[in-house]
Amino acid sequence: MSSGGVHERLEERIQAWRVSVERMVETETSLLAFGHRDRQAVVLKLIRRAGEEWRSGQVLEAFGGRGVVRALEHVDGAVLLERLLPGESLAAAGENLDDEEATAILADVIGRMSPAPPPPDVATVEDWGRSFERYASSGNGAIEGALVEAARRTYAQLGASQSDIGLLHGDLHHGNVLQDATRGWLAIDPKGVVGELAYEAGAALRNPSDQPALFAAPAVIEKRVGVFARALRLDPERILGWAFAQAVLAAIWDVEDHGALDAGAGFVALANALRPRLRQGA
Repeated sequence: MSSGGVHERLEERIQAWRVSVERMVETETSLLAFGHRDRQAVVLKLIRRAGEEWRSGQVLEAFGGRGVVRALEHVDGAVLLERLLPGESLAAAGENLDDEEATAILADVIGRMSPAPPPPDVATVEDWGRSFERYASSGNGAIEGALVEAARRTYAQLGASQSDIGLLHGDLHHGNVLQDATRGWLAIDPKGVVGELAYEAGAALRNPSDQPALFAAPAVIEKRVGVFARALRLDPERILGWAFAQAVLAAIWDVEDHGALDAGAGFVALANALRPRLRQGA
């Protein structure tokens, strides 16, 4: 889709949803228009092209504002959101919080997210796991083959033994949790995936993505897993297993997106730190 088409779609939504725009931000994947509708502060997010965020409004609607930003309006490729103020991310607030406090905030947000049944066509964790086979058949050697196979096996075993499956955020980490003066810490930008709750901790355990020395440290891993397990009443072994398999999966996606390991190098470091901690071994 052309850049002009994207801006035409944005203008259509501005008019249809009666948004008074104050400033614009453009990213690689979206256009963000910050402003007001009547007296309410809002953000209009327009997705540039069809992909995993194309129906994010439906995913947000399923959460109904419970632990997440509220979707006020949505169509495919665009969503009008309540604007969170001051809107500082947990990643940005990290200087004023220790890691255990930040992890407790993430766990609290996850615990407050109480979704309705998932919208049609939302991916499952099994769908995401197909990337292992795709990568193995690609011949790319950026990630050690034995590590990829161990992660694929762990991912498949956990996927086959899930319980209490429901809609998850799918990318809940420090950069996707913002503070609102009225509603507290809330999640934004869900990818939407169907799986068990232990899966949700995986993204947090490999973030902030620019701090691998932090998140791959054994003491940090132990404390983070303990916080999630206690707060959400989850089996720590399943958290560890999913975190290991997802770290490799995230590295695979990094290679697919960039042609080489970038942030994915930190994810591999985490996977190597987690692997010896798995009860069954991998």
